Amino acid sequence: MIGARFTIQLCSWQAAEIPLRAIRTQVFIQEQNVPENLEWDGEDAQATHILAWDKAGQAIGTARLLLHDTLAHIGRMAVLPQWRRQGVGSALLACAIDAARSRGARTAFLNAQTTAVPFYLRAGFAVEGQEFLDAGIPHLCMTRSL
Repeated sequence: MIGARFTIQLCSWQAAEIPLRAIRTQVFIQEQNVPENLEWDGEDAQATHILAWDKAGQAIGTARLLLHDTLAHIGRMAVLPQWRRQGVGSALLACAIDAARSRGARTAFLNAQTTAVPFYLRAGFAVEGQEFLDAGIPHLCMTRSL
């Protein structure tokens, strides 16, 4: 999938650990103060990852897809600050949804930081349940049929 200024691709942790780790470290650990032991949860090796690259070949955003039968868990959405509000997050999410659907998932869920809820609502997700804290950050569970 190609945007005007960036490219989106599916990848594995084994093939792209360095750029995946760099983006998530910058966004979650450094910017949002997520403890390292919570960020590196042991789920990456079996996940499908989505990476956004700028035209210079620099990784600028990522998302993670975990499948549980027909349920897809989308998470670890992170876009570098200078690339936010330029369509990178929407392209990452669309790729994750397409990948989940193509692998047989019928429903997707994610745990959205409350500040990102409007973004996910625009993508067809609906809020499920009550607000909760994850790594000290308020979140809401959101679901969408695929």
